[in-house]
Amino acid sequence: MANSKTTKEHPLANILINVLIPVLVLSFLSKDPAIQEKLHKPAHFWHIGPLYAMIVALVLPLGYGIRHFIQTRKPNFFSGLGLVSILLTGGLTLFLWNPDGSVKENAGLLFGIKEASIPLVLAVAILTSARSKAPLLNVFLYNDNIFDIPKIEQKISELGKGDDYQNLLIQCTRWFSGSFFLSSMLNLALALWFFRGFDHHAINALETYNGIVGSLTFYGFLVIGVPIVGFLFLVLKHLLKGLNHLTGMPDEELMLPR
Repeated sequence: MANSKTTKEHPLANILINVLIPVLVLSFLSKDPAIQEKLHKPAHFWHIGPLYAMIVALVLPLGYGIRHFIQTRKPNFFSGLGLVSILLTGGLTLFLWNPDGSVKENAGLLFGIKEASIPLVLAVAILTSARSKAPLLNVFLYNDNIFDIPKIEQKISELGKGDDYQNLLIQCTRWFSGSFFLSSMLNLALALWFFRGFDHHAINALETYNGIVGSLTFYGFLVIGVPIVGFLFLVLKHLLKGLNHLTGMPDEELMLPR
């Protein structure tokens, strides 16, 4: 019991370390003092260059995810996704940066595919898990932290509505997976939009690349978050309405007290 308080992630700390701080680092620390001088622009002590700025931006959330794993001693689904995304960003950046300081021509498309890949994989995983013993809908929404599942399933069993119950959960799963398909397409479009007009051979191409990645980190968070929250609300309303119809139980009995 004494350790339980230290294992909970604070949502604001999660957003701050995984989104906001990396965005600020990539936006304000990426300038190279030598290039600033060539462009006749002022160089400040916080200008550490694009390489070190990218390293700092990746190390912070990576360290946070590792720290969380050490504290909890068990993998966290969302932290795991964050770590995969960080490693993909770092690996892709190393591939896209040329030794002469330029960036590969297909950077926008490849980064867009990277941004789209995680929500796409999630969408497919949620959809295909619908009829498995561990549906991913349970991770996001229909779990025993929110619903009184034993009471619900006991009532369903008494009324002999098991098939209707499973069909309801499958329908909700399909709806929810749709939010990740939408996020995947929006992420690809967002990356292509931000990389439009990008000068791959400019003297400050790496710095500009980091700025684009910072913007994508922030707006990508919104592009994924807003559809998912919206769909989650709609799925919750549909799920509650369906469970009300199947069991005759009001919302207060279906959901655990908060």
